[in-house]
Amino acid sequence: MVQFTKQFEGQLVPEWKDAFVDYSQLKKDLKKIHFLTNGVEKEHTETSLFKTIKSSLRKLSLVGNKEKEHSHAIKVHRKLASSVSNSDLYETELLETITDDTNGAKEFFICLDMQLNKVNQFYKTKEKEFLERGECLKKQMEILIEVKDAFTQKQANGESTGESKEHDSILCTISCEEDSIKSRTEEIELQERCLEDLDNNGEEALESPRSEEPIKTNNEDSKLRTVSGRVFSCQGRNLKIQIPLTNPSRKFSAISYFIREDLINQSTSKKRGPDGVNKLRISKKTLNHAEKMIKGALTELYKGLNYLKTYRNLNMLAFMNILKKFDKVTGKQILPIYLKVVESSYYNSSDKVINLSDEVEEWFIKHFAGENRRKAMKYLKPHHRKESHSVTFFIGLFTGCFVALLAGYIIVAHLTGMYTKESENTVYMETAYPVLSMFGLLFLHLFLYGCNILMWRKARINYKFIFELGSKNELKFRDVFLICTASMSVIAGVMFVHLLLLAKGYSSRQVQVIPGLLLLVFFLILICPLNIFYKSSRYRLISVIRNIVFSPLYKVVMLDFFMADQLCSQVPMLRNLEYIACYYITGSYTTQDYGYCMRVKYYRDLAYAVSFLPYYWRAMQCARRWFDEGETSHLVNLGKYVSAMLAAGTKVAYEKERSIGWLCLVVAMSSIATVYQLYWDFVKDWGLLQHNSSNPWLRNQLMLPQKSIYYFSMVLNLVLRLAWLQTVLHSNFEHVDYRVTGLFLAALEVIRRGHWNFYRLENEHLNNAGKFRAVKTVPLPFREVDEED
Repeated sequence: MVQFTKQFEGQLVPEWKDAFVDYSQLKKDLKKIHFLTNGVEKEHTETSLFKTIKSSLRKLSLVGNKEKEHSHAIKVHRKLASSVSNSDLYETELLETITDDTNGAKEFFICLDMQLNKVNQFYKTKEKEFLERGECLKKQMEILIEVKDAFTQKQANGESTGESKEHDSILCTISCEEDSIKSRTEEIELQERCLEDLDNNGEEALESPRSEEPIKTNNEDSKLRTVSGRVFSCQGRNLKIQIPLTNPSRKFSAISYFIREDLINQSTSKKRGPDGVNKLRISKKTLNHAEKMIKGALTELYKGLNYLKTYRNLNMLAFMNILKKFDKVTGKQILPIYLKVVESSYYNSSDKVINLSDEVEEWFIKHFAGENRRKAMKYLKPHHRKESHSVTFFIGLFTGCFVALLAGYIIVAHLTGMYTKESENTVYMETAYPVLSMFGLLFLHLFLYGCNILMWRKARINYKFIFELGSKNELKFRDVFLICTASMSVIAGVMFVHLLLLAKGYSSRQVQVIPGLLLLVFFLILICPLNIFYKSSRYRLISVIRNIVFSPLYKVVMLDFFMADQLCSQVPMLRNLEYIACYYITGSYTTQDYGYCMRVKYYRDLAYAVSFLPYYWRAMQCARRWFDEGETSHLVNLGKYVSAMLAAGTKVAYEKERSIGWLCLVVAMSSIATVYQLYWDFVKDWGLLQHNSSNPWLRNQLMLPQKSIYYFSMVLNLVLRLAWLQTVLHSNFEHVDYRVTGLFLAALEVIRRGHWNFYRLENEHLNNAGKFRAVKTVPLPFREVDEED
């Protein structure tokens, strides 16, 4: 019983958990029956023995007589659905006394019927959504095939000149008749309707987590719509093509395209044919974008269909197992009777999902894999990397190396007095120590991310779907731990050797090159084009950082603003990085003039700007999301980062001029920013502090079993948010350099962020589960338009 429960919970779709059979509740009802039945058996041993003998005799009877007896135990009534969207309802009637606890048996079958009805209704709803999506994709495939055939025909007729294939294009007709052109008012109304439709379908799909809402089609004409793009006719069909402008290159390409087309249309306006038809050129690059969109949509549809098949199989196993347990407890043979009802129910008898899944495979194999089934299955069913025991071994090996090297470094640093206030080795603390602290903060953060992945997996939080991670660029927690331990072993070893060389009196000019070379090596590994050191994950990180830096120009998804939040906790690391880059790029390391980067005005201003950049990027992301979605909550969130920028600005000003006025302003602005941030952490990001919750001051659904953990986490987040008080109190450890104290406080903020990450994704996962979003919906490129539109 326990083994199947773990198997059931481990294989179900996390976002659909509430739609599965509530196996645990059925087990609780069955335990009540078992407890009461055992109590009666102790008092009536003879009766129980007689029932056992009678049950054994029944098993030896003929199958026909057996079914006849079974038919008198229960009777399952089927109530036909009142509408197409609803499913049939089942209700069980007890025809004889099954157990001594009649009420317990009635409660069990009431719960069992409710679970069967719930499964049928959910399956029918999801099946309808996927079938509608499949119908839309079928039309998209037909249009794509027609346009590709036009390209093929063009090449066969020799229309292509000396242009490269990337710049090949085809000419399609634009409808220019007066009767077919709408007024501007009608066009705006159409765009508003289409925008509303995409908000329910495609636009939610582009934010994170992506939506699984179905595409809503008009039942009368089943026409596809769009919000932008010019109407064109290809192969006798009026179409619009829309490629989402999710990045700057697409935006600039679209703007230049429309300008070029307008100029062409103006120059050819006098050359229209008698039917008032103009020509529109569709490039092969645009068609390739459309093909990728359809390919991605097919992949997601196939994934959703597999989820639905898993849903059906697991629920069937759950019904079989719970009925077997019921028969074992009561001594009756209810399984054959009720299982026939389950097998004939809609969710188990419908084959539409299987048929559509086969069709999707055929489409993909034929049109996207060149009739190569193995190649197609790599996209439709990607294989996950198997976890190797060698990874665990190397984690332990590098951990031991890092601990030993760090211990040696600390001993040498203590003997040489590097970290004391009275130390004369100021050059080391101003040049080499920032490198060590920067890497320490970076890999501490990465280590906490590995811990987050481990906890998300144990709590069944689908972080891969939320972050939209594929099998290629996903890092498992062991991979993260391996990267951290191996990197920190190298860093600790290099810094240990560097410190030994300084202690032995080697030339500082030559030794100072070592930290810079270490930083350069890690940068080269990050951008290395060779397929080594987790290339796909490295390049995904680079693309996310690019999206953050140019955040107003890129559409914001969950991974982008999640990563930007991490950078907001790494301001000390970014300032160290800026200082180190200035120190080595300007050649100050040759003269050991570590104060040069703080004396030159533009370098000093750049150092101050780095303190604002993470908050500015995050604020721009909020502005972009407000622009795309129109929700005022994003503007309120933007205000949080503006308050953080003001607090950071007052701290920088206070560091330059330590006066009472600036101190009061620091306290005021930091207090406002802290209250703002705490409210957003608890209420918005974590979804806690709900007044009407069944869990006091928490939320109704909790992924962790112990409520006390949430209360403790709220208090811990509050305490760590108050780390800025060190600016006011000027607290330092005795005889320890202030830079070490700063590193300790920066590490506390990184720890707070790692702690915050778990609850942020827990809340996001619960939001997805509440809307049953398990697959993303990819916007479709082609929109078919009729004459009236």
